[in-house]
Amino acid sequence: MGIFRKTVFCIVLACGTIPFISGQDQQYDNVTQEILTEVSQLMARREFSAALTLFDTINATIIQTTALQLLRANLLNSAGRPADAHAIASGVISRDANNVDALLVLASSAAILGRDRDQRGFLEQVIRIDPRNLKAHCDLGYAALHTRSLQIASGHFDRALAIDPDYPEAMVGRAIVYRYAGDPRRSEQLLNRAIQNNPEWATPFHERARLYRGAGFPEDSLADLDRAKRLNPYDHWISVDRAMTLVDLGQRPQALEELDHAIVLDPNGFLARVYRAGLRDEMGDFDGAVEDYEVLLRLRPDYYFAAEGLGIIFMKTGRYTEARDSFLAAYRQAPREFRYALLAAVCWIKAGRPADPRQFLAQVLRTAPRDSAEWTLLRLFHDFSGDSDAVARVSREQNLDTRAMMLFYIAQFYDIRGNTTLANNFFLQVKEMNRAGMIEWKINEWILAQRDILN
Repeated sequence: MGIFRKTVFCIVLACGTIPFISGQDQQYDNVTQEILTEVSQLMARREFSAALTLFDTINATIIQTTALQLLRANLLNSAGRPADAHAIASGVISRDANNVDALLVLASSAAILGRDRDQRGFLEQVIRIDPRNLKAHCDLGYAALHTRSLQIASGHFDRALAIDPDYPEAMVGRAIVYRYAGDPRRSEQLLNRAIQNNPEWATPFHERARLYRGAGFPEDSLADLDRAKRLNPYDHWISVDRAMTLVDLGQRPQALEELDHAIVLDPNGFLARVYRAGLRDEMGDFDGAVEDYEVLLRLRPDYYFAAEGLGIIFMKTGRYTEARDSFLAAYRQAPREFRYALLAAVCWIKAGRPADPRQFLAQVLRTAPRDSAEWTLLRLFHDFSGDSDAVARVSREQNLDTRAMMLFYIAQFYDIRGNTTLANNFFLQVKEMNRAGMIEWKINEWILAQRDILN
């Protein structure tokens, strides 16, 4: 019996992988087959360099055959060297234009390089040569899923299932389409069948876990993720999803351990770093969070939320110059987010003198709408006067987020001026607004806790 008793659904992004194709369908001598088996094991552990080195020990004559060259190309794709894989497959196509395996390699290389149109072109060419090619149909389906083209994706998966109703990748792909389309029952049915047919395959357990988590069943999701991890302990995304499910269940220390494992599996895994930075921050490991935020900015300098996170931590720990620089970096990436300019100004003043950020604020004021609350606050810190006008505007403000934001910066203004009693009064008013999603609210909570004025 399925877990769903009512229609509950939440879209969760599925992250696909491009598998290494082993040589099991080919007849090789025992030594070659042993090498290929060990290469597959190394690939499962993401030991790509070792796998390639071992692969190249295959007998020089055997390794030059078309079949093994294409196996090597698939290995190169899995190892993140699509250009090298493309070169091998292109050489095969120059001699045999209708070589389906080579076209599939070219499609995988194009997918890794983000050349979606080329990928579809190669896969469609495979279908023209071999209309019943299940891998091509499924890869086209997953390519459509990547762009959320659900109708196109379902068409490809349905065609694959019409050829082979038990083709595993097609069952999982069609189940993902059902999940995205808000039909969890049919998604679960297909995944149950895929699991029954392939009990040692981690992917359907992983996808069913995503289905259960999105539908509000974290305990069932965790059970499936535990099984998936046992079957494939080297899958980065299984660990990421397991960590987030543990967070849902309130098991933050265990979630942090799982994110540590995910990052060991893929040190450049962006989402795992985002989650771990936030979790470390929440749990008070500021040094660890700073480390993750700095890595995120190296991976993606335009990810200004990492700069924001750094700014908040530096502000909490009294490192105002570093906080200023972090908020300025965030503002440069998001110049319409005037709160970053305000936070930079606050930290600038706390690190030096009230006049220090005046030139910067004058530039920002020229870009802010004159009738906005942000313009009023920017003017307050630029002139270092006019607080009565700002307070009067708060009383007229109808938007609760904007009102809470204004109260926070007015509190900061009085705090900088040395009027701690009045500042604390405004900080308490921010808390009463209960706008938990705001940057300012997070900083405000820390200030109240630090000053022990929560009552």
